[in-house]
Amino acid sequence: VINHHLLFADLAIRESGMAALLPPVRVVVFAEAHSLNETGIQFLGQQLATGQLLDFARDLLGAGLQQARGLCDWTQLASGAEMAARQLRMAAGQVRGASRLRWTGEAPDGVEPGEWQASLARLHTALQDAAAALDTVSELAPDFVRLHERALALAARVQRFAAPCDVALVRWADVSQSLRLVESPLDIAETVRTRLLPAPDAVGRPRAWVFVSATLGDDERLRWFTEPCGLQQAEVLRIGSPFDYARQAALYVPSHIVRPNDPAHSADVARLAGDAAARLGGRTMVLTTALRALRSIGEALAERFPAGSGIEVLVQGQLPKRVLMDRFRAGNAGGRPGCVLVASASFWEGIDMPGEALQLVVIDKLPFPPPGDPLVEARCRRIESEGRSAFADYSVPEAAVALKQGAGRLIRRETDTGLLVICDTRLTQMGYGRRLLAALPPMRRLATAPDFDAALRALVEQGASEKGAACAG
Repeated sequence: VINHHLLFADLAIRESGMAALLPPVRVVVFAEAHSLNETGIQFLGQQLATGQLLDFARDLLGAGLQQARGLCDWTQLASGAEMAARQLRMAAGQVRGASRLRWTGEAPDGVEPGEWQASLARLHTALQDAAAALDTVSELAPDFVRLHERALALAARVQRFAAPCDVALVRWADVSQSLRLVESPLDIAETVRTRLLPAPDAVGRPRAWVFVSATLGDDERLRWFTEPCGLQQAEVLRIGSPFDYARQAALYVPSHIVRPNDPAHSADVARLAGDAAARLGGRTMVLTTALRALRSIGEALAERFPAGSGIEVLVQGQLPKRVLMDRFRAGNAGGRPGCVLVASASFWEGIDMPGEALQLVVIDKLPFPPPGDPLVEARCRRIESEGRSAFADYSVPEAAVALKQGAGRLIRRETDTGLLVICDTRLTQMGYGRRLLAALPPMRRLATAPDFDAALRALVEQGASEKGAACAG
């Protein structure tokens, strides 16, 4: 059973001629396979960050002055690399906060091409000069050999970003106080077909590959997963859940919530979540699709439940993820005051809160992929060029998988019970809503606010009954 990152690292090392990380096996099983494509493109892409360049300049200066003082002008070489890195960042322009720039021509959007290319050329020259100097002292210490390899690798990466981008790839620049250049494939299909699947086991036999997840798509052939991973010819086996969702859980889509693009939406979500959490004594997780909503809802709930109110409000970013989860579990243990957690991003999956610790999951909006993301835009353009609908064939399947991941935080074992609230009226008012609803677990539906109120009351009574039975025992 293989870790995705380790697999792609092993693939890269094998192809470099070095010893493999992983032993030869007959069968490979990918758990949580829905993340395979995104993990793979991280390994298959290229990145160049000013932080890498500044770290190299510092290491170059330190090793040179300590182990080869006087043999080269290490101060000038390090200063040259550092200055060139800073000039490249300045060439990207002034931005407020963080910005992601599209990059389809010679330079990222809004950046003057001539200055950009000149900055890349200066950086390449500085790295080549450093590599040449390091080559003259490489026999003195292993540090110089490693620094020489780093200099050449960074120079090659700079040269790559100075050249036109291949049509099968997409580029962008993340600009903040630092600068990060990224080049990525749109998917891992070609790599899986040509480099991964053909790899034999120790005695030359074909391997068996098994890809397992609760969220691999919402259609019969699981195209959301199989197409980007190059597995269209794979055998598909769909296995039912062991959970009785109709008995254990209910879904509520509140009709009175304002539309997702309304400025009052986050306040409405916080009000609903706060009302329910007050009745449940915490036991609530609010999942947001954006950091702005995370902050707004978190602040509103913190104002509603100040210190000493009996309910603690935890917000992603306040503490490390593991600490937040431990606090949430402890806060919702029997006899404790109770906790509400507001989170985004990584909390939509991989969170296991069985039992009464979590009985209400509130999702603020349908998790469509961000339209301004360069990778999303490039994938949509490719689908449209094939005569297909990017919205129907990419955006909706992406939302369906993410929505199912978020909903999956609620029921974790056969004895769990709880409520899922999705505060997005598009789920019931738009045509694509039926497809998204069908992708969710078959929970019973709560049509009205009184129905939701009754379901909350039942959860509260069930909790009181279980506590009474435990005390009697």
